[in-house]
Amino acid sequence: MNQHGKYVINRFLEVIYKITILGSGGCTNLPQPLCFCRVCQEAREKGKPFARNTASLYIEDIKLLVDTPEDLVEALNYNKIKEIDNVLYSHWDPDHTLGMRIFEQIRLDWLKVNIGIENDTPINVYALPGVCEDIKEIKSKFGSFFDYYQNVRNLIKVIPVESIITIGNIKITFVPAGAATAFVFEQNDKKFVYAPCDVKPFPDNEIFNNCDLMIIGETMPTDIAKNNVHIADGSGLKEELFAMADIVAIKAKYKIPKVIITHLEEIWGLSHTDYQELSKQFDNITFAFDGMTIDI
Repeated sequence: MNQHGKYVINRFLEVIYKITILGSGGCTNLPQPLCFCRVCQEAREKGKPFARNTASLYIEDIKLLVDTPEDLVEALNYNKIKEIDNVLYSHWDPDHTLGMRIFEQIRLDWLKVNIGIENDTPINVYALPGVCEDIKEIKSKFGSFFDYYQNVRNLIKVIPVESIITIGNIKITFVPAGAATAFVFEQNDKKFVYAPCDVKPFPDNEIFNNCDLMIIGETMPTDIAKNNVHIADGSGLKEELFAMADIVAIKAKYKIPKVIITHLEEIWGLSHTDYQELSKQFDNITFAFDGMTIDI
């Protein structure tokens, strides 16, 4: 990583992907509301990269966003994102979907609607069929939000994906993983995987072999959480989350040279500086932060 927070792979070759970590946090923002611990106080005082929005990712080349967390508006503004034409959903969890009102904010023009002109450039929304069905169940008494955005306002076009799509020159493979989805992006001879949440157990699939980069979430950086709470063997968190040893093993199994860990939960009580120090214990395993850019 260079001094400007850019993770550069293949520095002297053509850049195939321009990736931005919009949000690197977990299901709770950092700072956590009402919390005045050391890490939350530092995040309030210093802002990013010490503060974290919920996990999401943007690929500039194809104007693609992965997931719509509740704090997405702030993340898009902070990262100065100008266009979104495509959205992938990894799974239905609220911290990955409930910012879907972004569709209204970037496509719905009430002044045009006022004179009878509806949107004519819907955003393509892709997810595994089961994930599409799950998200359609997010609704009010008037019906599904997805149905409103698609069928009433023409803001989105929902496209269930069984396995593979191609957007621009990038092939994207949807791999069911745990309770969610791992996305493998391939263009020319360069590929990377983004698996932000709920992907344990990690799938046994040769498609991950020799990826240039893996960005993976839901990892325990340590067995000791904030306030010196020990996470015991057999506990819910240990069953749900990867240990660092698991990440090392996945990296070795698939011969992935670089791994970035995202979806960093506030409960670990670790600051941006703490994660930078922790990364020194591992071989090419680092920790994401908001605004981190990666060129492959």
